[in-house]
Amino acid sequence: MASSETKPAPAPGGVEAGLDALETQVTGRVPWTTTLRTKVLPPVTAIVVVLVVWQALISFGIVDDPVKLPSPGDVAAEFKDAWLQGELLGYIWTSVSRGLLGFLMALAIGTPLGLLVARVKFVRAAIGPILSGLQSLPSVAWVPPAVIWLGLNNSMMYAVILLGAVPSIANGLVSGIDQVPPLFLRAGRTLGATGVKGAWHIVMPAALPGYLAGLKQGWAFSWRSLMAAEIIASSPDLGLGLGALLEFGRNANSMAMVFEAIILILFVGIAIDLLIFSPLERRVLRGRGLLVKS
Repeated sequence: MASSETKPAPAPGGVEAGLDALETQVTGRVPWTTTLRTKVLPPVTAIVVVLVVWQALISFGIVDDPVKLPSPGDVAAEFKDAWLQGELLGYIWTSVSRGLLGFLMALAIGTPLGLLVARVKFVRAAIGPILSGLQSLPSVAWVPPAVIWLGLNNSMMYAVILLGAVPSIANGLVSGIDQVPPLFLRAGRTLGATGVKGAWHIVMPAALPGYLAGLKQGWAFSWRSLMAAEIIASSPDLGLGLGALLEFGRNANSMAMVFEAIILILFVGIAIDLLIFSPLERRVLRGRGLLVKS
């Protein structure tokens, strides 16, 4: 005789519902007050604290030599003069255009080089240690030979950027590829993704977090290399970038101009990170389910 018992339906609040809730990402627009409190207020507070401490050093006579430490007002006046003379944006554009173009060239060279080093054992054994050594070499060391080889021109600037950034980008990609699970590669080969197709559809997406870290470090090396080149090899024919502005302030014994250049260099570095690399990093993390809320 067949049993007439029926299996009870799972309760709405049962285990299945709990698992579904865990897998569901809560989406929605973040209130502007939350954004203001968590993202805007902390850096603004830090800036205010730095300015207060800076002014206190001047007001209380702890540092009473304006040649060594100008007041925030003196630096602000330097910014105002540069803006009114129409030179401020020119300083920034001269360096940023060089830095971004040099970084793109480094990206075009470092990416295939990193793939080659990561996938070919002979190439890794031959130039892998050299790339690591170049990455640890201060970029300022390349400026004198670059000037001798290429002269005082933009080609010298780009050469210094490439020598500083390419090893970081290549090593970042190598590190990311080394962390790709072998199962992914076997699955790709099974599905016919070999050679260039395997690198494009399997290796690069799986190595993206490490590659992105290499790109961020590569940009940092590009920017620092450019600043070193502009400081050491300043010339009227090269225009007045931020590094040259820093050196010009030193020669003129104007600490206000030196601080102006330092603040602009810091501002550009932070802006590039916030506008380019941070959104890319959030997108990669969100695509892997590692970032629910931005």
